Amino acid sequence: MSSIIKVDTIQDQDGNNIINENANTITIGKSGDTVQVATGATLEGAGTQWQSSIVTAATHTATAGEGYVINTTSNACTVTLPGSASVGDTIQIVDYAGTFTTNNVTLTSSLKIEGGTNDKTLTTNREGITIVYADVTQGWVASSGINSGDRGLDPVTYTAEYLVVAGGGSGGGSNNGGGGGAGGLLTNFGGTAITLFTGSVYTATVGAGGAAVGHSTNGNDGGNSVLSGDNVTTITAIGGGGGANANNGGRDGGSGGGGGYIGSGGSGTSGQGNDGGTSSTSGGEYGAAGGGGAGAAGSAGSNSAGGNGGNGLANSITGASVTYAGGGGGSAGTTDTSSGQGGSGGGGEATAGGTATAGTNGLGGGGGGKGKTPGNSGAGGSGVVILRVPTASYSATTTGSPTVTTDGSHKVIKFTGSGTYTA
Repeated sequence: MSSIIKVDTIQDQDGNNIINENANTITIGKSGDTVQVATGATLEGAGTQWQSSIVTAATHTATAGEGYVINTTSNACTVTLPGSASVGDTIQIVDYAGTFTTNNVTLTSSLKIEGGTNDKTLTTNREGITIVYADVTQGWVASSGINSGDRGLDPVTYTAEYLVVAGGGSGGGSNNGGGGGAGGLLTNFGGTAITLFTGSVYTATVGAGGAAVGHSTNGNDGGNSVLSGDNVTTITAIGGGGGANANNGGRDGGSGGGGGYIGSGGSGTSGQGNDGGTSSTSGGEYGAAGGGGAGAAGSAGSNSAGGNGGNGLANSITGASVTYAGGGGGSAGTTDTSSGQGGSGGGGEATAGGTATAGTNGLGGGGGGKGKTPGNSGAGGSGVVILRVPTASYSATTTGSPTVTTDGSHKVIKFTGSGTYTA
């Protein structure tokens, strides 16, 4: 059986190359001592042994020291890396037909890859990569590559949809308290999905509703809700603006708080909500305006009633149509008893006297405005962050105790308090 001696060069002590191509010998030193190579043996340079057969199958098992040309024209390919390796072992892979973007190559191993236990992918057309085994802590790592983008080894990815609703503002506290504005609403459901990286942590921060207030006080703004993580541009829904006190203006927010009997409504945030209503009159008997909602602006008060809160928006990311982010109603004037209704989507009803209705938690509704003493305005409702991911990709790794349900081929992860999801 023939044998293979793998060398780059052999030099003597003076630095001279001593490979002798004649008579299958290598000359050692000046004495002429030789190493005989058996008849039929091969003397090769060390390095990667490229395999002559192009890999076209959906699965392939790699061997250390080998290189593979992989053709994914017809299908993706999963390459299993060696489960036993020594420091310095290398494997090389190149894209045969420029199709790695369409059909990825996934690298999997019982050893770690780049310090983790998650698979990695090659996702760039005409990509070539060299990976080397470093140690038990880091496992296989990329040592060089061409056309490999920002990463030599990309994480496995999948798409997701989201709904992020901030906390609603509380209503104003006075004889003419404006309704609280709804929390801002952002969603890509039914639109362009975001891409999650397997093994990365995504953080959901749920905004609280604005706290209720007593007499002669402007309402409080709701808290922002945020979705953030690797490869996701931070998604921030702005808390709803607090409702006005008497003749003040409503506060700006995701949706604006309702103005008092002569105050302007607060401004909503473009793409997230609408303005609070404005009651344009100098008469103190007019009712206050309603807070803005995700779907409509708040209504102005009149000489007989407070304005209604703006309606929210319906969304079916959970599998059922739910309306979120309705504005709070404005309170009646000093001599009226007809207060504004909350907008659909959790907006709180105002009160002519006593404590107004709070916005609904988990919907980001604005709180109702307060009328005559005693009592308080309605607090804003807390927000929500929802992720919708394919069931086949769902990791079941979360913190913060979200509610997880199934809708068809998807898992729905609903955070009503802050927490995380590991993709």
